[in-house]
Amino acid sequence: MELFTKTLFLCFALALANGAPAHPQDASVDGGVALPDRCEGIEFDAITPDEKGNTFFFKGAHLWKGFRGQAQLSNEYFKELDDIHHIGHVDAAFRMHNTENPGNHDHIYFFLDDKVFSYYNYTLEDGYPKEIQEDFPGVPTHLDAAVECPKGECTADSVLFFKGHDVHVYDVTTKTVKTKTWPHLPACTSAFHWLEHHYCFHGHNFTRFNPVTGEVGSSYPKDARHYFMKCPNFGHGGDHKALKCSEVKLDAVTTDDAGKTYFFAGPNYMRLDTRRDGLHTFPITRAWKEVTGSVDAVFSYTDKTYLIKDNQVYIYKAAAHSSLIEGYPKTLKEELGIEGQVDAAFLCPGEHTVHIIQGQRVRDVDLTATPRAVTRDLPLPLSDIDAALCGPDGVNLFKGSQYYHYESPTTLIMSRIAPFAQNITSAMMGCQD
Repeated sequence: MELFTKTLFLCFALALANGAPAHPQDASVDGGVALPDRCEGIEFDAITPDEKGNTFFFKGAHLWKGFRGQAQLSNEYFKELDDIHHIGHVDAAFRMHNTENPGNHDHIYFFLDDKVFSYYNYTLEDGYPKEIQEDFPGVPTHLDAAVECPKGECTADSVLFFKGHDVHVYDVTTKTVKTKTWPHLPACTSAFHWLEHHYCFHGHNFTRFNPVTGEVGSSYPKDARHYFMKCPNFGHGGDHKALKCSEVKLDAVTTDDAGKTYFFAGPNYMRLDTRRDGLHTFPITRAWKEVTGSVDAVFSYTDKTYLIKDNQVYIYKAAAHSSLIEGYPKTLKEELGIEGQVDAAFLCPGEHTVHIIQGQRVRDVDLTATPRAVTRDLPLPLSDIDAALCGPDGVNLFKGSQYYHYESPTTLIMSRIAPFAQNITSAMMGCQD
């Protein structure tokens, strides 16, 4: 649990450090030619993450690694794309999702004219390049874009190949193709699967779409420079300000039944298990649209996420796209049989009792009971707790820039003296002391 806490704070600090727009470095000159600047508005040829979560944006013979920084020659990372094909650009690219076949899971596939290249750890796989039909029968050549669609977001592990307004849906397991036409979706020059959403890039804009129906939200298209790169005069915040360790403050932490860990600070949240896509903060309303501003406490139970804000409880189905259960929010009294300000809440894996922290009291509520009511009310040797989390290694209580570790809920409840407070340091999370 101590290692988890250190990792959690490290990730949170890094995300905060990378989350605010910043001025990109001045474009250098390569061979006498100025490097392209994506902040000027670029139509990308392809976008794909690698197996480590680094995202690559391709344009001509250049690429950008990550959401900030200047362009580099693509052959510095994937030299065979230029050495073998001499084409100077990538038509399409995606990262394979196929856990049933670890031999190609997380490999990056690049498409150039009628050829496909497969890379893992920046190394070209033996036997490549191949004809596209060898690896992806039924998929056309000279593609515009490609993007993976894992099972659960699509009916099966699939790849969406775009050519004009036609979308060729390739089933990874059966190796069959179904073609759809989505004239309402802009012609994608690149596509990107990121944090369980699918994006079609066109010009310097992007449009989020449903990978099964092609449905597009009414608020699109949007300018990519506000969201997928750090550019001056774009974005949703000011220039980066270094985070001080003494300023760290979490509001809530929870891990759901699927092993997804969320932690909240102010109006934002982060998902720790999405490391392979990079770590990023988002407004709480992005996942739980009815909850505005910050939350007081969060816990997970039976594939549902409980968010407590003021005297109300919001319950969401813990799916890829959270939906508020009908009839909610309800008051704390109606849902949990308690009243007053909630400071933190935690539920241990496999248990049915949620522990609610209010001031210097821990109140237990049996979630299997009807109606729900407090079954145990005990003193707590700490006050002003911000957040709490229970995992296989015990319980952590967070208080500002410190946390307290207990081996179990029983140890926490029976303790009359608080354990030693562990301070967050620059070594732990890269903040400034």
